[in-house]
Amino acid sequence: MKRIIYTLLLVLLFAGLRAEAQERVITGTVRDAGSDKVLPGVSVVLKGTNKGAATDQYGKYSISIPNEKAILIFSFIGYEREEIKVGKQQVIDVLLKPDTKALEEVVVTGYGQQRKISIRGNSALEGKVTGVQVQKHTAAVLYNEVMLPHNTENYNYIQESTFQSAKKNPLSTFSIDVDKASYSNVRRYLSNGQLPPVDAVRIEEMVNYFSYDYLQPTGDAPFSVTTELSVCPWNRENQLLHIGLQGKDIPTDNLPPSNLVFLIDVSGSMSMPEKLPLVKAGFKLLVDQLRPQDKVAIVVYAGAAGLVLPPTTGNSKDKIMEAIEMLEAGGSTAGGAGINLAYKVAQEQYMDGGNNRVILATDGDFNVGVSSDSELERLIEKKRETGIALTVLGFGTGNLKDSRMEQLADKGNGNYAYVDNILEAKKVFVNEFGGTLFTIAKDVKLQLEFNPVHVKAYRLIGYENRTLQAEDFNDDKKDAGELGSGHTVTALYEIVPASAKGTTTAVGTVDDLKYQDVELNKNAAASDELLTLKLRYKSPEGGASKLITSTVSSKPIVESASSDNFRFSAAVAAFGMLLRNSEFKGIATYAQVLELAQGAQGADKERYRAEFIRMVKSRSLLSENKRH
Repeated sequence: MKRIIYTLLLVLLFAGLRAEAQERVITGTVRDAGSDKVLPGVSVVLKGTNKGAATDQYGKYSISIPNEKAILIFSFIGYEREEIKVGKQQVIDVLLKPDTKALEEVVVTGYGQQRKISIRGNSALEGKVTGVQVQKHTAAVLYNEVMLPHNTENYNYIQESTFQSAKKNPLSTFSIDVDKASYSNVRRYLSNGQLPPVDAVRIEEMVNYFSYDYLQPTGDAPFSVTTELSVCPWNRENQLLHIGLQGKDIPTDNLPPSNLVFLIDVSGSMSMPEKLPLVKAGFKLLVDQLRPQDKVAIVVYAGAAGLVLPPTTGNSKDKIMEAIEMLEAGGSTAGGAGINLAYKVAQEQYMDGGNNRVILATDGDFNVGVSSDSELERLIEKKRETGIALTVLGFGTGNLKDSRMEQLADKGNGNYAYVDNILEAKKVFVNEFGGTLFTIAKDVKLQLEFNPVHVKAYRLIGYENRTLQAEDFNDDKKDAGELGSGHTVTALYEIVPASAKGTTTAVGTVDDLKYQDVELNKNAAASDELLTLKLRYKSPEGGASKLITSTVSSKPIVESASSDNFRFSAAVAAFGMLLRNSEFKGIATYAQVLELAQGAQGADKERYRAEFIRMVKSRSLLSENKRH
């Protein structure tokens, strides 16, 4: 009898050892099948179980499987689901294909015990986050509650800048713009086979979507200034002036601590897959970047506003992630109440010398309480005096209030980005973490004085809603743009040389003045300076501006010697003018844009320039199809 028992024990032991030997860890990387970019936030689930993992910011995952018969399911919003039999593989790399079908529903699967989160200051939401009630081993299918009957997207009218006479109007003054929303929004339209609205195309934001290879600053200044003058590609009788600012790149570990408040719109209009689910995935990427010295609070707003997560340190990532995961959309939109509460929470945790910021994620469709553009702008202007900045992230289609969100970010001393997919979220929250969240210079203004001896006329390309009066340059009370760690800012001027013979521009004529003469001094005539460039900025905590002055030579470099920075920015600007059907587009064509961009792609580590080239090709094909 003892022999039988020992035999059974040995059989069981060997069976256990065999089972343990079969269990192993599978690793791999998930990428986009079209662009080959890594996909963070992809769900990896062992089929038939509640066991799962998610890809990190580099698209990598790791999951334990019981045996060779295991099947892994890879899924993510906007992509086709992929099921893969493990077999004897140790590393499984996956390419997910974009789902070409219009997503009308999103499946949300939650695991774990049903739980409630108390929300402070919101009796209407007390007892739950206006989000998914997560139950063990159950899947909830959330159908869009808001079916938009028509497109209600809103864009500010842009009156394109015109050529100015260098003799009559020698000064050009403007605020820098680090917003990049226009480019990703335009990409969204073109990806859907549609032309974007003309006013959705803000050329300076398209140019500044890309980083450029400028020299890092030296000395005390927080940024460097680079200029380059060569032939204008779309009007070869003219010249193109390229101006580049490079913010000092500060390593993340050396950046000051952050006091962040995530202000998340969970109203009914955010229920669509490309809105709140994408918001949640994006903020999770940001949470992964947090350090122990950073703090995060989460405020949500729908019919009312409430505190979902009190200020929590960056080393409590699981707690922050859990609060994000519990969110669900529903109700009307009390945006003003949410903004007030978010600033209140940020003020309570204010860090002297730190990065104090509210990050608003919304489609901008406020409709309860303070909701008019003027009221919201005044509210934000008042709040920025507390030293708390505002970053605005736009999401979704159909009712995007682009004009409102751009203005709120501008008034709040922050930046505005449009997030159309998870890769854009990665760009904003991971690749450009420092530049997005950490200001190194504020109220940055430029003023150029053109020398009429060498310049007949000039035109600033884009920046139409950033132009300033000449006297604003020396007025330290005048608000202007902010520059973040590692950020680049680029501006382009088309210049008509004084020697130009043909009618190269639509410069108007002004009668001679009756009471005064406008004469050039001897210095202007003797100088080879094309212009003087003056730049004012303040330190993040400073109240008085500092001045940087430089000059630009009137001698252009030959076209063949122009830099990749010059040619690529020119390609993007020309593309923007074509999309706007600008009267100043000259001889620009999509073929010319493509040639310029392909010849200036450079290292392109993140493949953003390659994506632009593909987008130009797609737009070119749309034009050809219209002709046939």
